[in-house]
Amino acid sequence: MDLTHHHRTSDWSAVRATVAGFGVSGFAAADNLTHLGAQVTALDERVTDTRAEQANLLEVLGAQVRLGEGATLTLPEDTDLVVVSPGWRPDHPLLRQAEVRGVPVWGEVELAWRLRDPDNAAPWLAVTGTNGKTTTVQMLDAILRAEGLRSAAVGNVGRPVVEAVMDPAPLDVLAVELSSFQLHYTHSLSCESAAVLNVAEDHLDWYASMADYAADKGRIYERVQRACVYNVADPVTEQLVREADVVEGARAIGFTLGMPAVGMVGLVEDILADRAFVEERATSAAELCTIDDLASPAPHFVANALAAAALARSHGVSQAAVRAGLSRFRPDGHRIATVAEAGGVTWVDDSKATNPHAAQSSLQGYDPVVWVAGGLAKGARFDELVQAVGSRLRGVVLLGADRHVIAEALSRHAPDVPVIDVGEDETDPEHGPMARVVSAAAELSRPGDTVLLAPGCASMDMFTSYAERGDAFAAEVRRQTGSV
Repeated sequence: MDLTHHHRTSDWSAVRATVAGFGVSGFAAADNLTHLGAQVTALDERVTDTRAEQANLLEVLGAQVRLGEGATLTLPEDTDLVVVSPGWRPDHPLLRQAEVRGVPVWGEVELAWRLRDPDNAAPWLAVTGTNGKTTTVQMLDAILRAEGLRSAAVGNVGRPVVEAVMDPAPLDVLAVELSSFQLHYTHSLSCESAAVLNVAEDHLDWYASMADYAADKGRIYERVQRACVYNVADPVTEQLVREADVVEGARAIGFTLGMPAVGMVGLVEDILADRAFVEERATSAAELCTIDDLASPAPHFVANALAAAALARSHGVSQAAVRAGLSRFRPDGHRIATVAEAGGVTWVDDSKATNPHAAQSSLQGYDPVVWVAGGLAKGARFDELVQAVGSRLRGVVLLGADRHVIAEALSRHAPDVPVIDVGEDETDPEHGPMARVVSAAAELSRPGDTVLLAPGCASMDMFTSYAERGDAFAAEVRRQTGSV
């Protein structure tokens, strides 16, 4: 069956769709395909209470569900389409079988793009990057709402995109966060505007090379209609714009923490300024807001605000709405969140810094700093980070499975920085693994210092999520410092 031109109003009743993966996006895809009349089979190896409930619901709606060990090894013989959840590697046996048989493989994002309402298709303003995606998309959504637009932050940020496009209450515009995994399985996406915030080492346990990882990030620029927003400080992002096949008339818009050239947004002293979307951009700039209007002056936070502003301005949003949206915005928990101030030391939770690039961005906002780091490194290296921030470090506390990777980088590039290695045998049976971490950080810190949890690693070796890790850190800081 040729599904090249299948869309929302097509006849789906003859389509036999296999949904691979039964997480949030997989369930949304299976649910909506069933609603459209497709013959759906949903597969997942994992069995949980939530998945069992969702399976029962889909079966009531008419779908077939296979859960449990071995459920995803064999592609059903009559499959016309595979919709795959983010994170499934292309070399998975099920996807290899689809490739051999010529069965198209879409991600939930590709499905969502095809299922937009042809009579009221809200444009997409999309964001990807190694770090800062969620913050930027939430900033963008706040700006759009300040303009009075019906907007929603969707995609990797939380709500599946397919749910948003199938919602009977139409939206004016979508602020869409997309991971490299989601972009890998897109084929026809054509955003109104899109941004790649940065490209740094991450997910090298999934990708064969950095080039492959960057290429998937760059897919967000394909067929862009208005603006490709790139990071002036990251040449890879600009190169991805140059390589993209965009709609004629689409512009390349840079964002920079320096003085913006024509066609960019950037900083003029402490002012976030627009020299891209004003008529007299050759000789003047429009003030969008000031750094004092933002929740944080940290460089990466300011850069995210500039990227969000550029996307919003490409959609025609006013300067006043940019200022209002950014002034009201506050980041989610575990992102440069001050936990306590005690004895002259500030304790900050940035547990969401789950790779070296994010940790480096966070560390560059503080000096001097006691760095709490470690976890699952996902194949990443820390040499560049330590070289960049070594002079800021008062000391380092290491924990987690791959803490030796960070320790080795420190020994090579910052051998004089004191390091306390918290091993697995130092876990407090009553208060958990963070008890010794916090006490070690307190030993290293002095008045005027910041203790920063910016692990540079994933959390699943010791915690269920970065949020649980951040919560454990914050709770232990408050217990040991007596802060409320």
